[in-house]
Amino acid sequence: MDIVWLRDFEALVACKNFSRAAEDRNVSQPAFSRRIRALENEIGVRLINRETLPLTMTPAGEVFASQARIMLRTYEETIERCQTIDAASENVIRFAASQSLYMTHYKTLIAPLASESGIDTDLNSTSWAADQFVSALQQCYCDVILTYWHPSMEFLGPLEVANFEHLTLSADRFVPVSRTRADGSPEFVFKRGGKEAMPLLSYGAVSALRAVQGFVLEQLIKPQKVLVVNQNALANSVKAMILEGFGIGWLPLTLCRQELEEGRLAIVDERLATDLEVRIYRDPKNTKPTLDGLWRRLLLQRATQVS
Repeated sequence: MDIVWLRDFEALVACKNFSRAAEDRNVSQPAFSRRIRALENEIGVRLINRETLPLTMTPAGEVFASQARIMLRTYEETIERCQTIDAASENVIRFAASQSLYMTHYKTLIAPLASESGIDTDLNSTSWAADQFVSALQQCYCDVILTYWHPSMEFLGPLEVANFEHLTLSADRFVPVSRTRADGSPEFVFKRGGKEAMPLLSYGAVSALRAVQGFVLEQLIKPQKVLVVNQNALANSVKAMILEGFGIGWLPLTLCRQELEEGRLAIVDERLATDLEVRIYRDPKNTKPTLDGLWRRLLLQRATQVS
């Protein structure tokens, strides 16, 4: 199947008109129509209902349209990965981490070491689903991943099974916080047996912290119901919603320490917090010299902190 046909079909779905779609694809209408017909012949079903104006998709066409978008996205991501891998030199360590970790633990624990050692780092996407970080490391799209760790985070299991190396760089706390009132007290508090549902700023299914929040909710606050008013993949976005007073939410303590010190946020109940580890993972088969050098420095840094 020609990838061009998928782009043609995508344009036709958007324009619902052969002439406009052909113009959008910078090709004559007869040639465009032949390519759509070739796509249908390749699949063996009719995708376009040509008797309606504007054009509509057949039931098979509706299914194929959603799958075509996935195929095109996968194709583009694959090309990007290949180009990134090809462009990366032996001196560049390719990281993958969430935005919150880049802004906190990476900035304080790793960036200074890399700078002192003259090591270049490439900071990969921060919008992946949690399991995509694991896949990226397994497929050598990145050299290391920096991640929170908690017993509830099952997505990291494949790395443990495959004996990937990891270092625990530091600890953090996952704390429930609320915007404060004028007197500095939290605007939202849990009440045992409270009848009103507590508004909760939650994490989306793709977030690594979603499992930790679910663990806390299940273990600790069954007596009061919660109402999820928003879901977001990024901890920074959850924090922004909490600061606007939409409800409570759980945040890594390092990410909200300044707001707590300034009195803009308050911890709702320390008993509803749980510990997090900050870990860095690597494939032991990756023998890139700069990675080995950074790993040794991180080991030394950790040993110094312990002593």
